[in-house]
Amino acid sequence: MYCTRILAIRHGETAWNRDNRIQGQLDIELNMTGRWQAERTAEALRGEPLGAVYSSDLSRAADTAAAIARAQGLSTQLHLGLRERHFGVCQGSRWSELETTQPELTELWRRRVPDFAPPGGESLLVLRQRVLQALEEVAAAHLGQQIVVVTHGGVLDTLYRLATGVDLQAPRTWQLGNAAINRLLWSPQGLRLVGWSDTLHLDTAPSDEPLS
Repeated sequence: MYCTRILAIRHGETAWNRDNRIQGQLDIELNMTGRWQAERTAEALRGEPLGAVYSSDLSRAADTAAAIARAQGLSTQLHLGLRERHFGVCQGSRWSELETTQPELTELWRRRVPDFAPPGGESLLVLRQRVLQALEEVAAAHLGQQIVVVTHGGVLDTLYRLATGVDLQAPRTWQLGNAAINRLLWSPQGLRLVGWSDTLHLDTAPSDEPLS
């Protein structure tokens, strides 16, 4: 039976990642470190056979994907279903601010209540369904191939849970690093985890550029 190998990659770093500010579906661009991470990831994957490169349409993901696609002579295919979770009224705020101004909301968030949605945003249940549908669409189109999917932390957290059977409310014990390479295997029977959080290509920072 044919399967699709998936390289699931979080976008490179942004200034808001550094600032612990909630991005959600706001379109925040890569910072200098993030652009360097994108190029390093592209170089790490240069020798890997790729059938396609898919990405969220948000620029921090799309620009990361573009570097990978460019190194392989491919174009990037954008998919709205790969966007980060919509955090509604929380988008643009720092975690520390929300803990002070909206303690009840942050408690529901911290407990990972599956049907809780920030006002104007998505619940974990809605996110999981969206991510599952998007992944099935792109993976089913490339049976027998390997593809890249560049997306966001919340989406990758969802993929990890889908691949391992970890409950939506279980505490996270795995990493979701910027530009880390995560390997999954998809078939019509489901999703499996192959490898997670490979960051060897990011071990050596550039010595001649500032990292912010």
